Amino acid sequence: MTRPPLLACLILGGLLAACQPRPEPAASAPAPTPAPSPAREPEARLPEGPDMAPQPVPIDDRPCLETLGEAASARLVQRCIAVSPATRPPCHASNPCDLIQGEIDRSCAMWTRDGETPPKECMG
Repeated sequence: MTRPPLLACLILGGLLAACQPRPEPAASAPAPTPAPSPAREPEARLPEGPDMAPQPVPIDDRPCLETLGEAASARLVQRCIAVSPATRPPCHASNPCDLIQGEIDRSCAMWTRDGETPPKECMG
């Protein structure tokens, strides 16, 4: 009859041990920071109005809305939504612009690869 209380104590001890914070590892040399990859030239340019000059898609980790502003990011998002066959594409202004442009490039390449006529948003 001593097994159930002993088993309960072991389980409780294991749970408490699992909840304790891990000790900090000994300080060692800092890990080398990977060198930033060279910026790549985007394959396409942002769709602009007839009175606006095209501009390259910035390579940045910040949200596209913050990088380009509301109007330009909205145009890029609408273009992405129009061409992407994905169920949940990354066509949202809170994503980086190069991620959105990458989805546009990938989607337009699929339209061409499959022999179908790509949407007008691919011509840009």
